[in-house]
Amino acid sequence: MQSKIATFCAMLFISTSSFAAGAYEQPASATVTSSYDWMKSPSGTWEGKVDGKAHWYKLDKKGGLWQSTDGKKWTASKEGLWSDKSGRWLKIHDKKLVWSTDGKEWAEVPEWKWEGSDGKWYKFDTDWTLWVN
Repeated sequence: MQSKIATFCAMLFISTSSFAAGAYEQPASATVTSSYDWMKSPSGTWEGKVDGKAHWYKLDKKGGLWQSTDGKKWTASKEGLWSDKSGRWLKIHDKKLVWSTDGKEWAEVPEWKWEGSDGKWYKFDTDWTLWVN
């Protein structure tokens, strides 16, 4: 019995030493961000794609969504939707950020955070201020 415990302890020591030494590699799909990496977006805009073309979005003071194809000329978004990097649709509904894969079933976005088509992470705070990582 004591031999099994000693073997287990040795294996545990080796595996934790390897992890601490950096032998463990994080999966490529994992994204790690800390709260210290977030900064208020200076422009208040984020990028999305529509039919493979870049579009920029921003909110007005009343929470209305505006879009632009060049970042200069803005028009009100009739649909109020944009898409994230993985193709989910996002919108503001009942004072919450929600998303959907099919446009029928909507769920609140965890932490109001999404990955834009440009690979940057964006989030809104409770005052609808845009933050970028």
